[in-house]
Amino acid sequence: MIPRFLLALTGLSLITPTASALEPGVPPVPAAVSALTGCWKGEGVVMDKKVSISLSARAVALDAMFAIDSDSTTIGDPSDRYAAHLLFGAGSAKDDKAVSGFWSDSFGGTFTAIGTGSVQPGGFDISYQYPDSLFINRWRMGDTGLRWDIIARDANGKEAPFAAYTLTRAACP
Repeated sequence: MIPRFLLALTGLSLITPTASALEPGVPPVPAAVSALTGCWKGEGVVMDKKVSISLSARAVALDAMFAIDSDSTTIGDPSDRYAAHLLFGAGSAKDDKAVSGFWSDSFGGTFTAIGTGSVQPGGFDISYQYPDSLFINRWRMGDTGLRWDIIARDANGKEAPFAAYTLTRAACP
């Protein structure tokens, strides 16, 4: 038998990796969501302000959930910052296209929201209901990177752009 320290030095391993750490019966995070794994950088517009943005996306909670940490800064005003921590998971054990989510951000606990959505061609949509508006998030992967659009829909059904980002893959810190 080869001593473990020699295996470590040669890069060999006797331990085979597992495909997933999911508990039995837990539906996996939809592939359209987990496709965002890694780091992203880009620019966008939020409420008519130009911003730079970075995302870090990874599986969490034994692969049962997926987290995205978003940090943005208004271009030209480094004191105008915003951060969000988003969680995503399967929306249903019976529907592999359903997506669930939780939104939390730098506005604190009173601005958190639960989201529901579904896989769409090229990505997924997820919506978060707030007292005054529904915020529809559209995540789309393309040949040139990632597009994340947020549309606000008021109680009368009127829609308005809230945010739009274009991102490309970046090296993770």
